[in-house]
Amino acid sequence: MSTRFRPAATLALLLAAGWPGAVLGQTPAHPPAQAPTQTPAPALPAPAATDVLPEPERIAAVRAYIQKAWTTLSRSTRDLPAAAQDPKLHLPAGSRWPVYVPASEDRLKLATQLRAQLGEEAFATIDLRPLPAQTLELSEHGLLYLPHPYVVPGGRFNEMYGWDSYFILLGLLRDDQVLAARQMVENFLYEIRHYGTVLNANRSYYLSRSQPPFLTRMVLAVFAKTKDRNWLKAALPAAEKDHGFWTREPHLVPATGLSRYYDSGEGPAPEVLSDEKDAQGRTHYDRVREYYRTHDVTDYEKSRFYDAAADLLTPLFYKGDRSMRESGFDPSNRYGPFSADITSHLPVCLNSLLYQMERDLAQMHRLLGDLAAAGRYEAFAEERRARIDRYLWDEKQGLYLDYNFETEKRRAYPFATTFYPLWAGAAAPAQAARVAKNLPLLEEAHGLLTSTTTSGSQWDAPFGWAPLQLIATGGLRRTGHELAAQRLARKFIALVTRDFERTGTIVEKYDVRRGSSEVAGDIRFGYSENQVGFGWTNGAYLELLAGLPAVDAKAATAYHVSHGDSSSSQCELPRVSRHAGGAAGRAAFEGDRKSTH
Repeated sequence: MSTRFRPAATLALLLAAGWPGAVLGQTPAHPPAQAPTQTPAPALPAPAATDVLPEPERIAAVRAYIQKAWTTLSRSTRDLPAAAQDPKLHLPAGSRWPVYVPASEDRLKLATQLRAQLGEEAFATIDLRPLPAQTLELSEHGLLYLPHPYVVPGGRFNEMYGWDSYFILLGLLRDDQVLAARQMVENFLYEIRHYGTVLNANRSYYLSRSQPPFLTRMVLAVFAKTKDRNWLKAALPAAEKDHGFWTREPHLVPATGLSRYYDSGEGPAPEVLSDEKDAQGRTHYDRVREYYRTHDVTDYEKSRFYDAAADLLTPLFYKGDRSMRESGFDPSNRYGPFSADITSHLPVCLNSLLYQMERDLAQMHRLLGDLAAAGRYEAFAEERRARIDRYLWDEKQGLYLDYNFETEKRRAYPFATTFYPLWAGAAAPAQAARVAKNLPLLEEAHGLLTSTTTSGSQWDAPFGWAPLQLIATGGLRRTGHELAAQRLARKFIALVTRDFERTGTIVEKYDVRRGSSEVAGDIRFGYSENQVGFGWTNGAYLELLAGLPAVDAKAATAYHVSHGDSSSSQCELPRVSRHAGGAAGRAAFEGDRKSTH
């Protein structure tokens, strides 16, 4: 089917969508791309340069897909039977899907309301149950009730996730869906009040853990749109409770004053046993045992995590595995194979986020007129920054590295979370300059690698993820490295756009070396399939696009990020070869790679 090209109408669409290259008096050179619901285009050859922003009409097609996706990915009590279904659990045909309601809610009243809303037939497909007091002993898992609509990531992730939702929320706000963003925040406040914390996601098997803490960022992002001080005041107690969750034991490591990831549950994760299986029917844990049987491990003492005589994973392995899932980076070799030793480490990402949270809580109190409380949180933040410098900054390598408080050494494992302190404003100018200088370690032809190591896990090389592109570009921009931030943004926008034109979808993760969403063949641990939707990629795409200059996408103009002032100084970093990627930079690092104190 042909499409008639109307320059004036197309330009109006682009301007309304906020495309940074749409300028009054100019029209696109080509007709708009087909809508994403039509047959995907054939494979496209990679352009000669991978950091060139796609043409306006190509951007417009992706934006149209994203705007439709917000509706497709939305869940609410009106479609509770669909929301209750869990692709990660496999119930017998005809089973009713459990939906757990907090004990503090009137379950009978809620059942009456839902029956009237859904109709008797649809209501009969769910099983509304009271959440028991001993939540960690649940054997039949199900959805946790939330009162407001929310947006899910997509694919096997049919629930509201903790850190995914921050990037989704940014996208919703870019598309002026303020009510939807506010309702997601209110669901998180509900989780804190009724389930104890911001959960990994609203399923009962996630009750033992949280996810990287972005709540205060979300609260302030919504407040910036609404200016509703009463709403801000109502949100503050829950936000402070969330801070307490992360700054008390077992998350707090008292000897250091910094925090770690730590899941309170025991044993295998139920969703892994049920769903993370390969073509031979082996679970992730089966493949881990096979790895331990056939490989030596030098990163940690293998016997702590694997009983070779019994061919069993130890309780400490499962504690680490669960805690690695709280970090959001599941799995990787960031803390040794499968990140099994994560509970012995102080993560750069978590402590940078807590620094940001403390700054945010200070700002919230300041906005509400409580200067004394604001001062307390500012003091917490400054103390945390000093401890980040002491434990996590590696002067020799010029990187922020995770710290093993058992061995009292930093782990020399370059990871994209090194940009978190820059994003949060915790890095001094000299530290930020050192990190920026090391960008070639992680920069590839199509974006930022997660790490420099290829391990067979999805949160390592050669994969790149939208949240880390956004954090890194935000950190570079905030610390004055504008041209590097723009280059990374253009690369990832170009990758997502080109892959969308080939497949008709946006997905969870990409191979940023090859520039492709075809990743299953390179992933050996965890789940290998790429997930379609996809919430945080959609949000990060819009946010990366918004960060580029409006008139000339290649111009180095100052841009102020929403969570703090950006320096106006600019420093272009060396280009990374399209073919060799960051190999030269990584080789230089490997030549001097040693664990440091």
